[in-house]
Amino acid sequence: MNGPRFGFGLFTLAMAASFIGLGLWQLQRRVEKHALIAALSERLAAEPVSLAPASDWNSLTPQRDEFRRVRFSAALDPGSYARVYSNGSALRDDVSGPGTWEFWPATLQDGGIVAVNMGFVPDSAKDHSASGTMTKFVGRLPVQVTGYIRFPEKAGLLTPPANADKRLWFLRDHLAMAHVLGWDHGGRTVAPFYIDLEQPVSSDVIPKPGPLQVHLRDDHLQYAITWFALAGAIVIAFLVWSRGRRDHGSAARQES
Repeated sequence: MNGPRFGFGLFTLAMAASFIGLGLWQLQRRVEKHALIAALSERLAAEPVSLAPASDWNSLTPQRDEFRRVRFSAALDPGSYARVYSNGSALRDDVSGPGTWEFWPATLQDGGIVAVNMGFVPDSAKDHSASGTMTKFVGRLPVQVTGYIRFPEKAGLLTPPANADKRLWFLRDHLAMAHVLGWDHGGRTVAPFYIDLEQPVSSDVIPKPGPLQVHLRDDHLQYAITWFALAGAIVIAFLVWSRGRRDHGSAARQES
């Protein structure tokens, strides 16, 4: 094999191996995604359990505990609300379009603070006020809360900064809200997770809580087939090119 064919052959081998590796990685990701969907579906369908005591909060992790249903009693404080801008939800079919998620601090009987995502407020709800529509829930102390454990999001390069004057954030980071709005004043412990409210709920309530559903994209098989096809295509391209050079060389030698 001459120099160009040898070099192109090595390049083809390396590229094909890379594409095959990416295809196998996508198949492994598919197995992991299916396991994750099964685990999350099981957690969402399970009966709620009592919220862990504050001494165990730091042992909770997203891998083991995200989306677990819990219940607890707490005093909700709508006056210390924070809002997070959103354009719909990937976990709730009943939420669409632009609006905000509304977070309230909830004080437990031991003094600990758990941030509660009370639900979605569409932009069309012009007359909404944080202290208005859920007063009937706040008036009963303590309120029995049922919801899902969630963990704070991390800011990306394009995430806008929070507007503390308007109590507006652009990602669900309840720890930042707690620090800016003083939920942790007096040294009160703020849970490292927040709760997506499921109950109590009423059809005429704004913000609107509700049950979550798993909607994770599962395109890994399609991606794997694409990578395997690219590996095959580059090998075929090399064989066609190599055969063309060989035929051209044979013709040249016959002419001479």
